[in-house]
Amino acid sequence: MLATEKLAAYIKVRPGAIGKVVDFDVKSDKLYPLDLTAANTELTPKLVADTEAFSRWINKKLSDNNARYGIGGYMEHRTIYNRSPLFNTDDEPRRLHLGLDIWGDAGTPVYAPLDGTVHSFADNDNFGDYGPTIMLQHNLDGLTLCSLYGHLNRTSLANLQVGQAISKNQQIATFGNAAENGHWPPHLHFQLMLNIGDAKGDYPGVGQYSRRAEYLANIPDPELILQFADANKA
Repeated sequence: MLATEKLAAYIKVRPGAIGKVVDFDVKSDKLYPLDLTAANTELTPKLVADTEAFSRWINKKLSDNNARYGIGGYMEHRTIYNRSPLFNTDDEPRRLHLGLDIWGDAGTPVYAPLDGTVHSFADNDNFGDYGPTIMLQHNLDGLTLCSLYGHLNRTSLANLQVGQAISKNQQIATFGNAAENGHWPPHLHFQLMLNIGDAKGDYPGVGQYSRRAEYLANIPDPELILQFADANKA
């Protein structure tokens, strides 16, 4: 059974267990689907290499479409990762995006969508990396789920403790700016995993395309938690 099917089975009988990840009114707020693949010819190497220019491009897309957030990326094959040597592994470059991105303003609040505990946290301070990152662990009636929140501001890591109890809909962080979030336009990388091994404060958010089937077995579609599908997409 794929990871998405396992999580979907839990949610189907417990829909009230799911809270929010960001503030969003499905009736009035709009989402703009951002395509960050090679098919988007606007994304030139020069544009994505310049964080300020990349940020202006995203902000204009949201503004022009009256969208509160940009959204997308789960299992998306992206070329933008050539902006950082972090993703250029020797055998096969990492280009497959494993989570889902929510693009918005720096300072946007981030919430825990499920009861859980703080599993780990770290400041992955490399160009193109997550920057400040929080990982939560959730016990869903025997199904262990880990949620990851990347590209946060550094204040989000203050006063956290491993094992700390976190409640559904509790604010845990805010979006970081480019100076602290791994040098990206402000956004949240939200990812779910069933098995994280011995990972702490970091888990790959971009993988090798040849391992896609392996990732699908372990990494559920974040849309199951976000439940944005009914939104009026731009």
